[in-house]
Amino acid sequence: MLDKTRDFADGVPRAGCGDRIGMAETEESEERFLAELGQRVRNMRAVHGMSRKTLSKVSGLSERYIAQLESGHGNVSIILLRRVAMAIGTKLQDLLPSADVSPDWPLIRDRLREASSEQLDRIKSILSDDGQGAAPAPLRVALIGLRGAGKSTLGRMAAERLGWPFVELNREIERENGLSVPEIFALYGQEGYRRMEQDALRKLTLRTGPMVLATGGGIVAEPLTFDLVLSSFFTIWLKARPDEHMGRVRQQGDLRPMGNDRFAMDELRAILASREPLYARARAVLDTSGAKLEASAEELTDLINAQVERSVAPRRTAARR
Repeated sequence: MLDKTRDFADGVPRAGCGDRIGMAETEESEERFLAELGQRVRNMRAVHGMSRKTLSKVSGLSERYIAQLESGHGNVSIILLRRVAMAIGTKLQDLLPSADVSPDWPLIRDRLREASSEQLDRIKSILSDDGQGAAPAPLRVALIGLRGAGKSTLGRMAAERLGWPFVELNREIERENGLSVPEIFALYGQEGYRRMEQDALRKLTLRTGPMVLATGGGIVAEPLTFDLVLSSFFTIWLKARPDEHMGRVRQQGDLRPMGNDRFAMDELRAILASREPLYARARAVLDTSGAKLEASAEELTDLINAQVERSVAPRRTAARR
């Protein structure tokens, strides 16, 4: 073996100070990359509402290995990282750290894949449309938020007061596919469920007239589906404190995906923290923390009525002209 501590007089180059600095910088860069990779895996798992235990079961990787990966100490192979991505229900490239990438990039990328040749000819205008430019239909309201926020309960109460139809997206998915949501996940996995979710949502956007729609908590995990919600509905984020989310979910007897274990609250906090930047893209926010049910329903109804009034006002002005 060549001894790199010998100098050029012996015919063998020595690793100088500059080389050692370069190696140190490379190692630091690699450590930073692994730390960022672990953070992205942890965040993406939380956004999709998966516990570490569930990810281990679906991917076939041990919880210990996943914990090492998420902590930045796992030098994962590309094949194992692909298994993690498939188990979560996301794309492999979305787990890889990348600098200065817009949060809308997954949406833009997926739109490009589905674009026709005519749309590709007008790529600049397509990419400049983030779904927020045009005002959504004033008589269609979508409620987003984590389970336990009150989307179904408050949504139904507000719809009754308004005299509007109330729709639960999960019930539409079950009706159209003849399977319960747990059965869909068991047979087709998270990716299959997300496809059915998007298809059911597209059909709902074709309905005319008013509607209050309660979406699933994880709808924000699929960029195209969430963009369809934002662009087609007046979207309201129903939020609450983590302990209230947990209390309401326990009352419902449904702890998916956290499980009834001592880590349930930690998992819920991680999911909520990862999804909050996505939920915050809603056009309005209603905080139900510490509020009584009737008061929250009244506030939600007033919020919708105010939006309807704002939407109708420009038409009245135009009519007078």
